[in-house]
Amino acid sequence: MNRPNLFTALMLSAGICGSTAAALYAQEPNPTAQTAPAQDSEIKKQDNGIYLYRVKVVQRDLDAVNYLHRSGSTNIAFKGTTLLPFAKGSARVTSERGGIHISARFQGLTPANGFGPEYLTYVLWAISPDGRPNNLGEVLPSNDKNNIDVTTALQSFGMIVTAEPYFSVTQPSDVVVLQNVIINDKTVGVLEKVNAHYSLLPRGAYAQTDGSKANPNPITRDEKSPLELYQANNAIRIAQDAGADKYAPEIMSEAMQDLRNATDIDRNKKGDRHLEITFARQAVQRAEDARLVTLRKQAAERQQNADNARRDAEAQAQQSQLQAQQSQLEAERARAAQAEADADRARAEAAAAEAQARAAAASKSATDANAVREKLRSQLNSVLATSESARGLIVNMSDVLFDTGRYTLKPSTQLSLAKVSGILQAYPGLKVQVEGYTDSVGSDQYNQKLSENRADAVRDFLISQGVQTDNISATGYGKSKPVADNATAQGRSQNRRVNLVVSGDAIGVEQSSPDTTANAPATPQ
Repeated sequence: MNRPNLFTALMLSAGICGSTAAALYAQEPNPTAQTAPAQDSEIKKQDNGIYLYRVKVVQRDLDAVNYLHRSGSTNIAFKGTTLLPFAKGSARVTSERGGIHISARFQGLTPANGFGPEYLTYVLWAISPDGRPNNLGEVLPSNDKNNIDVTTALQSFGMIVTAEPYFSVTQPSDVVVLQNVIINDKTVGVLEKVNAHYSLLPRGAYAQTDGSKANPNPITRDEKSPLELYQANNAIRIAQDAGADKYAPEIMSEAMQDLRNATDIDRNKKGDRHLEITFARQAVQRAEDARLVTLRKQAAERQQNADNARRDAEAQAQQSQLQAQQSQLEAERARAAQAEADADRARAEAAAAEAQARAAAASKSATDANAVREKLRSQLNSVLATSESARGLIVNMSDVLFDTGRYTLKPSTQLSLAKVSGILQAYPGLKVQVEGYTDSVGSDQYNQKLSENRADAVRDFLISQGVQTDNISATGYGKSKPVADNATAQGRSQNRRVNLVVSGDAIGVEQSSPDTTANAPATPQ
């Protein structure tokens, strides 16, 4: 029985030739595939009692043999497809403990890049009846004859040879150049048909080629550089096109290092050719691993994005429903409010307006702290000398505001502090640190006590004028931290002082001690 030669259960699309590789998915049947009538299925019995099952699943199919578990071996032939009609081959299949050994011989395989610059080698595949491909190994296009000895754990399978960009691919391309055919009276086993529903890594459509005639400079293993080095470059380029630099950077880094090692050896005339091939093949394998990791992560990313979009849509729907319910509730409350007395409604409106005004004032204070600070400085400066510093606004009370050597407040001082208290209360949340200082005349103990008493006196008076206790503190520093030279009368007069350090969120300055900000720059005005 004659059968079409081209195995079409596969479709390509990977990052070679500019396409972007997609994630694993179940392949839809090829549009050219046609389901055969049920009556075409037949079961024939050979003379040796072995049944051959021939089931036409699609118009273009592949014979798969169940090699059973027996001693001895059986033979199967390979026939070139329309892409390489003069290619042929044979294989001896031996059932062994733990697997099936395949010794295959091929002839007529032209350099693989004749089918396009992206193809560099050939791969032998075992295809299970359920359509699962298994990479059996690389068929190197060396000279005209190509041999391969491999082992597979599959029991039932068909075999094809495809042109590939490198040896470690995990899914076959659609450039099928050889497929197995049954040898009458020599192939012993149960014949099955490969199911064409595959899980593939689609690569996209490749340009039509005319086999080896399409490329005037075919690449073979006999080139100056080994074919494995070309495959390594090809595999890394394909992985990069798929996005592996982003999704699998660690694996790609190792693959690039392997490629550099192989390239360095290749450039060395005395380099170890076997070690070069080892590095190149390792680069190929790692690049393919990086590509597969990339595809899986991209698929997971797309799934995650779809899940996020679905959750966002559900949340939006719930939010819309809640808003509708809230609107209905508010409408009911509004209708109920209309029944209230005019006086109650007027008070509610007045309270809302007052709250809105307070909120607006608070917002203005938060967003324009510099303006508030400048306004406060101007107000305080109209009462007592006030300056800017990194710690906030410093209101200076000179020594003349107290009786000599005492801490009682003069009437004029009390009047000034009363005004300061009124100003401070207009800015809720301000913090006031009252700090007393003296000159160097007298003992340390005396000066420390005098500075504390003066600071306490100012604090107590401000509290009595309405400043909140929690917002004000008092500390005496004695003769420490002078602002002028104590050797002169004028300097001593300047050092005898009480400072009110005003800070807080309202003016954009945090409260701090004089030690922590001694060297800090002044707050800009």
